[in-house]
Amino acid sequence: MENNIVKLISQQGEMLEKVGIDAGKAELEIILCSLLGVNRLNLYLNGETLLSDDIERQVLEIVKKRKTRYPLQYILEESWFYGRKFFVSPAVMVPTPETEVLCEAAIGFINSQKIESPKILDIGAGSGIISVTVAKELDDAEVLAVDISEAALDVTRKNAADLGAEDKISFRHSNLFENIYSSEKFDLILSNPPYISEEEYKSLPPEVLADPKISLTSGEEGLDVITDIIQQAPDYLMPGGKIMFEIGCNQAERVMKISERHSRYQSIVILKDLNDIDRVAILSL
Repeated sequence: MENNIVKLISQQGEMLEKVGIDAGKAELEIILCSLLGVNRLNLYLNGETLLSDDIERQVLEIVKKRKTRYPLQYILEESWFYGRKFFVSPAVMVPTPETEVLCEAAIGFINSQKIESPKILDIGAGSGIISVTVAKELDDAEVLAVDISEAALDVTRKNAADLGAEDKISFRHSNLFENIYSSEKFDLILSNPPYISEEEYKSLPPEVLADPKISLTSGEEGLDVITDIIQQAPDYLMPGGKIMFEIGCNQAERVMKISERHSRYQSIVILKDLNDIDRVAILSL
């Protein structure tokens, strides 16, 4: 086929852009880095290198699938988060970089308080990005990862094993706190819960609609699961413990009102993401 790396990125990147994918050329870079096992710098250092027919065929097949707006992460079965490569499948939501704000806040809290052997609960673990990240970044953390989906927990287990965190993470099938024992107490409860309303769901882009719906929607206003977490979490927190969870861009005020109904919380803080959008709620006992 006689295409070099730079030429293929340009040609096939434009093909993706024609179907409404803004970062077409960047996606071609991701595809080639994955197939060739190199980073972006090495990709361009070898930009004039001719690709084998086999690699080029694989690229064209991936582009063909991606043109349907099926998520690239599902096609490649991988997604990068916090500097680590995670396995993903349609059983779990594709990780988003905004969740790094939640992980940074969690790591910062444990480190600043110098909590020894912190016990952390991850509700709705999905691909395991939160559980694995905090387990890897906090030396002596003990993490319990729970999910309503057994298929999602399988993905969590695989990522924990692949990334060397399985000895610090326990896994349990549970709908929120349903299978958490009353005797179990945590320094920190984390979650990236579903928070999209049914109305908002109708206008999501095709890539997001490929995520499991149970990972996205939560009632008419998108706040059903968040309300349950806020209500139940104090029963499972150590004194001085915190819950941290992602929220939708227009939900901060309503989440604050929900938290105010529960007198056990001493404070609530809202963190913004890199786009200056309200992203993480932190409630403290």
